Amino acid sequence: MSTELVEDESQFYCKAKKYWKAVPATVDGMLGGYGHISSIDLSGSKKFLQRFIRDGSHKIGTSYALDCGAGIGRITKRLLLPVFKSVDMVDITDDFLSKAKSYLGEDAKRIGNFYCCGLQEFTPEPNRYDLIWIQWVIGHLTDAHLVEFLKRCKAGLQPNGIIVIKDNITQEGVILDDVDSSICRDMDVLKKIIKQAGLSFLAQEKQENFPEEIYHVFSIAMR
Repeated sequence: MSTELVEDESQFYCKAKKYWKAVPATVDGMLGGYGHISSIDLSGSKKFLQRFIRDGSHKIGTSYALDCGAGIGRITKRLLLPVFKSVDMVDITDDFLSKAKSYLGEDAKRIGNFYCCGLQEFTPEPNRYDLIWIQWVIGHLTDAHLVEFLKRCKAGLQPNGIIVIKDNITQEGVILDDVDSSICRDMDVLKKIIKQAGLSFLAQEKQENFPEEIYHVFSIAMR
């Protein structure tokens, strides 16, 4: 499993925190220099989310959403606030959350809580959320911490709520990125972790029209 790549857990988390502290609080910074793909990313996410907003057996409410690894609020502003009455944001970098208040403009009034915390230490409020959106951040958790975090997310859902992970997926195996101190897993590894957390799959979809040089990105919905 991917935890074997992490020799020193505390160093793994410290290094990631330090990396993000040095990143500019901009859309380009949030996307590692790929700011130009933001609209493509959001378009794919909107399409994926719509299947759970429309009528159907997996229909969710639209009261509260949680944005995990929220950064300056790129996803909160463009994807979540147009659908949900209120959004909570959690991110490890306080500078990003401070910037979010101006980046979101008038919409900042609809943010319930700004949580400055690593996901390995974060516990969502029980039975609060219709949607928990986790994008490009699970790589900063060890396998064990990801399992436990997803269990806490499960407890944070409304009865019909869902969790969505959108992240890079390797073709095979697990790769450690020493620059930003993150792990990229293949789909089999991720599915085992999700199963360990007691969650079941609802849907998965590959993001289209991304640059060829980056990892494939998938959206995965579960409850």
